[in-house]
Amino acid sequence: MAEGSTPVFHNTPGVTRVRIGVKEFMCMGALPPFDHPHVFIDMGGDTEAICPYCSTVYVYDPSLAPDEADPKECIASPAVAHGVTA
Repeated sequence: MAEGSTPVFHNTPGVTRVRIGVKEFMCMGALPPFDHPHVFIDMGGDTEAICPYCSTVYVYDPSLAPDEADPKECIASPAVAHGVTA
């Protein structure tokens, strides 16, 4: 990832919780065409945040890198995150 970029995650698999390695990120809900408006989420001092659109629970896990998630399928590629389609 480019330094200073905001990671984007989704919950297409429909899991209960997505563990991520950052506290500031964007949620896009699911992969296009089923995504919701991409919303910026900042956990602040908390270790969990709920997306107001899709209700995905994101859990901060400091053992993960900023561009990692568990499950890995919940990471949006830069192209998908920015609406680039092939």
